[in-house]
Amino acid sequence: MALSHDPSWPRAGSWPAFDGTRVDSALLGVPVFSTSLSPTGAHATPTAVREALARYSPTLMGPPAVDLGEALRITDAGDVDDPDSPEGTERTVARVAELSASARRVIALGGDNSLTYSVARGAGATGLITFDAHFDLRDGVSNGTPVRRLVEDAPEGQRVDPRRIVQIGIADFANSAFYAQRAADWGIRVITLDEVRRRGIDDVVAEALEIAGAGSDARIHLDIDVDVCDRSVAPGCPASVPGGLAAWELRALTRAVASDARVVSADIAEVDATADAPDGRTVRLAALCVLELLAGLVERR
Repeated sequence: MALSHDPSWPRAGSWPAFDGTRVDSALLGVPVFSTSLSPTGAHATPTAVREALARYSPTLMGPPAVDLGEALRITDAGDVDDPDSPEGTERTVARVAELSASARRVIALGGDNSLTYSVARGAGATGLITFDAHFDLRDGVSNGTPVRRLVEDAPEGQRVDPRRIVQIGIADFANSAFYAQRAADWGIRVITLDEVRRRGIDDVVAEALEIAGAGSDARIHLDIDVDVCDRSVAPGCPASVPGGLAAWELRALTRAVASDARVVSADIAEVDATADAPDGRTVRLAALCVLELLAGLVERR
């Protein structure tokens, strides 16, 4: 359906191509999908999210109202070519590193959760915050392994100290005791879904930023796995479960973390645009997360 046109009501998205100059943010599609533990069409999602952005205004209500397109220089760096190929991981790392040299924040559009390994490495992350129902500490190479791979498999100098990792939203009945023990043994700070709701978003975010942002040279990567949300708002996530975060909770968490200057990169993962509800609610939520990440640049501490 064609969208209406009103010159006084600009739409988000359709940002200029990245040209190598200094910018506030650069979008990058990383359409990985082939190693997913469950069949997925997540490679179609970066394009779908870009299209969904046009359904929204780039304006924060304030007061005063702020147009993100006027307050920030936002660019789109296109997609990484064939990121699932044998060379795709290192190509993604190199592209993110190139963008990070010019952009205050790189926003990667997945794709399944395997992109977190490449994007965090490319951004030079020293700390990691995940919004996820799952630990992603499995062995091997898949969308269930990026956190473990950042700790164990990354080249020397690119590994993340597990004591600088915070996992928010870990859910009952979505993990095993084995991986819960692995997280505990490594010193990963796990904040379960129940704890988020008991303590509140502001308190949880403050602790997460303190842990992941430790050190004078801290660079935090934020992994937004949309399957942390309730299945009613994220039917396009194969592993989402009933009882997860509400859409507003994910958006609030995203903006709160994104408001910190140490967050240099983020990814949005695990949305399968080909399996979404007819109204596109999962893809639209992912697009709103992009806007929340940009809003954080305006509100950053």
